[in-house]
Amino acid sequence: MTALYQLTDLAQEYDGRRVLDLPALEIQPGELLAVLGPSGAGKSTLLRLLNFLETPTRGNIAFDGQTYTASQPPPLAVRRRITTVFQRPALLNRSVAENIAYGLGLRGVPNPHEQITALLERVGLDELADAPARTLSGGEAQRVALARALALRPDVLLLDEPTANLDPYNVNLIEEIIQQHRAATQATAVLVTHNVFQARRLADRVALLLNGQLVEIAPRQQFFDHPTDPRTRAFIQGEMVY
Repeated sequence: MTALYQLTDLAQEYDGRRVLDLPALEIQPGELLAVLGPSGAGKSTLLRLLNFLETPTRGNIAFDGQTYTASQPPPLAVRRRITTVFQRPALLNRSVAENIAYGLGLRGVPNPHEQITALLERVGLDELADAPARTLSGGEAQRVALARALALRPDVLLLDEPTANLDPYNVNLIEEIIQQHRAATQATAVLVTHNVFQARRLADRVALLLNGQLVEIAPRQQFFDHPTDPRTRAFIQGEMVY
């Protein structure tokens, strides 16, 4: 199987400080890769690079067989195949339904009403369609952000701590939505999280980032049951790792 993403000799620096250093990383089409690590490990930086929101300081990112660089960035059609759900969703000062409709309107999708209604039902917010989005609870707002992303039918869904600081009800609901979406579309997903239990529930493969470096990557069961690096074992056992 040809990898969807191929990262080679990749590094990212901010003000001379290297925050990510990946000699190689491949992400397969249709998989959910969970990226674990403490705060400051480079997880969110990795997502920004995967979404082509930033250009790496060094190295190459190939997507679907095509390598993109600062001088040859991906065209709009490629960037539209990738969508990110951030930890703190930035909702427009509009209704819930209008937030979901916004991206569809930019892409010229005609008559999206039925699609929006179906998505609202899917995320359990159909009764709040006309409510101001900025009056929602944290869990409701995150479900709006997820619905807004899924409305675009991305080939790649990037999830940056999508359930951080949410109550168990919303965590369970959001995880179910992600699983249903992948089952229905075979979309690729990259989930950044510090929650080892969430990675166990959702991932096909799991990676551990520490200090910007890839410590270990393996299929889920192997990663948790038979880690090869002692730092991986320490992290999944809840010890503090820096």
